[in-house]
Amino acid sequence: MNDNNSTTVLPSSQNANQIMWNTNTTSKVVENKTIVYQSEVMGSLMKMIDRVAPSSANILVLGESGTGKELIARSIHERSGRKNKPFIAINCGALRETLLESELFGHEKGSFTGAYTRKIGLAEAANGGTLFLDEIGELDPAIQAKLLRFIQEGEMYRVGGKEPIKVDIRLICATNRELDQEVVKGNFREDLFYRINTIVVSAPPLRRRKEDIPALINHFLNNSQHAYLNRGRTVNEEAMKALVRYDWPGNIRELQNVCERLQILSEGHMIMLNDVPENIRNGEQEKDVIEYDPTMTLHDLEKRYILKALAHFGGNKTQAANNLGITIKTLYNKLHEYGEFEKFAVHTKPMK
Repeated sequence: MNDNNSTTVLPSSQNANQIMWNTNTTSKVVENKTIVYQSEVMGSLMKMIDRVAPSSANILVLGESGTGKELIARSIHERSGRKNKPFIAINCGALRETLLESELFGHEKGSFTGAYTRKIGLAEAANGGTLFLDEIGELDPAIQAKLLRFIQEGEMYRVGGKEPIKVDIRLICATNRELDQEVVKGNFREDLFYRINTIVVSAPPLRRRKEDIPALINHFLNNSQHAYLNRGRTVNEEAMKALVRYDWPGNIRELQNVCERLQILSEGHMIMLNDVPENIRNGEQEKDVIEYDPTMTLHDLEKRYILKALAHFGGNKTQAANNLGITIKTLYNKLHEYGEFEKFAVHTKPMK
């Protein structure tokens, strides 16, 4: 997935083996890029998108860097009643506070040094459509307050402006931070947090959807800007196994970059094992960190591991479930089974 492109969906019924070895497999591409998937976890995500898209509820997309959060936001927009209106995206972590406010809300002529003309902000430009705020966890407190008022009142002021401007937008935010923990730390406004997370959607990391890797590789090799080179269009079986085995800490963005590099450097039509970067080809083998304890049952081991995951994520059940590879419903059921549900039912701020 490329976070900067719009989306379509490949049929989930397509045979994964055909995709792996036959790179001539074609797919229906309606927009510039596709959400390519075979996995059950992605199938569930797409069903979730279909359910929430027709509503006007604010959505928070969670996920690690490179998992395609903007693609998910675009997919929600394209399935909504606002699909014929603008989709405007802004990276909140890429701009300083003063520039971000001007980009988001616009400014009046003469409102600050260098403001030679009136500027329409991105929120105003998105009127009738969808506004996507990526990396919202990076917002400074002053902007958080103005954004909260904008969400609550549906109106904003340009920098240096005196008159309110009414705007109708559907807000989708994304972050790779644990916002509930940022609230506890005082870095993110609690009232804003509850305004933006009416519905939470989680983008799974690539290591949790490895069955999608062959299809993604096929897509990137045959639809990239380097496809004209007419080399590196297919992947040898051993090379494919190495690519699937790797955990891809940079997720889909890293996979796409590797595919581009392989296609450029490949000497022939087929990518061989030796073409694959050494860190992927000879990655460290998974270490066996669990020693058998005859006094511990499998039930006790599972309970301990799940509770450790919750502790690691500060009680954030969504993040814990996502990283454990289970649904939030399964996690709730497990907590009830362990008699631990009440302990993790509510997040509370620590006593000062």
